[in-house]
Amino acid sequence: MGSHSGRYGDDVLAGDWRRPRKGSVPEVPAELGLVLESADEGFCGAVVAWDKLGLTLEDRHGRRRVFDLAPAGFLVDGAPVTVVRPSSAPAGPLRSASGSVAVPGARPRVARESRIYVEGAHDAELVERIWGHDLRVEGIAVEYLEGVDHLPEIVAEFSPGPRRRLGVLVDHLVPGSKESRTADRVRSPDVLVVGHPYVDVWEAVKPAAVGIRAWPRVPRGVPWKEGVLAALGWRMETGEAWRRILGSVRSYADLEPELLGRVEELIDFVTVPQMTEE
Repeated sequence: MGSHSGRYGDDVLAGDWRRPRKGSVPEVPAELGLVLESADEGFCGAVVAWDKLGLTLEDRHGRRRVFDLAPAGFLVDGAPVTVVRPSSAPAGPLRSASGSVAVPGARPRVARESRIYVEGAHDAELVERIWGHDLRVEGIAVEYLEGVDHLPEIVAEFSPGPRRRLGVLVDHLVPGSKESRTADRVRSPDVLVVGHPYVDVWEAVKPAAVGIRAWPRVPRGVPWKEGVLAALGWRMETGEAWRRILGSVRSYADLEPELLGRVEELIDFVTVPQMTEE
């Protein structure tokens, strides 16, 4: 890699960035849920395990790779870092980003019939970031509605039953709202609709995790995401803003309880009936 043709430019690291000068690349302790990109191969995923020599990353599709703990071997937000073992090993069993006991080496189950639906792509990506390991172990697929208006048709097409349960996560599920009225139309013993009170799932990420004091209040009539960006002074498109927000989420501790509890409830709902079959 030449000094003028590299991905990061010659003002980040001079010469061979894989052999940095001492102190020129920050050291980052390994921790579960830390999102890293392999500097050599471009593989991006969350840390799910580590030992004396390397660590294991799992990407959003459930693929896992093991990497050596080499100097400047990873990128965080595009900048080279050296990942090191933490000063003290975690006590007890390894935990997934959701706080559940991780199952090292577990292969994803074949997707079962029960399913979880969320409103949109951002909701699905956030659920994947925190509960992806748990859902793959259980064999539960997550899809998105592209708007709650489509929920009655999706439920009818899905044909839920005792062994084919459907869980749905809805944004802004408050009494008297359109979302609440739609949810009431489809609830049944085999369909659980739950929701959080936030206008958008962005708000379910704790402000401190994102580096802000609070989520702004957006005046009525102003598109919520655009209003948030204007209030925060973020000069970027909503997609770029979401990548910034999602990148700040490393574990369940970065999410509000109003979302955590509802997703856990859905996972229990769609998995417990199937567990009794085995």
